[in-house]
Amino acid sequence: MATASKLSLLAAVALMLAACSPEAEAPSEPAAPQKVGREAAIEAGNGTPEQFVRALYAAYDHPPAEPVAPGRDMLIQRTLNAMIFYDWKNAKEANREPHLKNDPVCDCSGGKVVLKTVAITEGERNYADAAVTFTVDGTEKSQIVKLEKEGGRWKVLDIIKPGEKPLTEQLTAVLS
Repeated sequence: MATASKLSLLAAVALMLAACSPEAEAPSEPAAPQKVGREAAIEAGNGTPEQFVRALYAAYDHPPAEPVAPGRDMLIQRTLNAMIFYDWKNAKEANREPHLKNDPVCDCSGGKVVLKTVAITEGERNYADAAVTFTVDGTEKSQIVKLEKEGGRWKVLDIIKPGEKPLTEQLTAVLS
């Protein structure tokens, strides 16, 4: 009988352990694909200035299928977007090249863009500056990307390259 009691006790312990074990989980739905390119940069605008700037330059690894229309860039603050649009529109109407020929963020019209360094200086509420160093096809460049939080997201407010006036001043001169 002692053996039967031990077997009964072991069976009871096994049942209790089985009852305490977590149930097998049903297979979960596949995770949504991570955003890349411009979509990821737009989403990163909800985070910190550094997250936004890193995503902004990482977006060049996944360029959009269609180029962004001048003045319609969701990564650019609305005033700068308007200046870019009118630069393009006025140039088209005058049958000339616009002042802004390259993508202002990388100062390029293609190529491999690699962000090397980012240093963020927080300004007043909703403003920050990002001192960036990056390469385009191996050629090193640096600039200050001024940021503004607009509509709850970080966006590019202005760009200042060493030895040049801010992009907004250059465009204002052309549009005057």
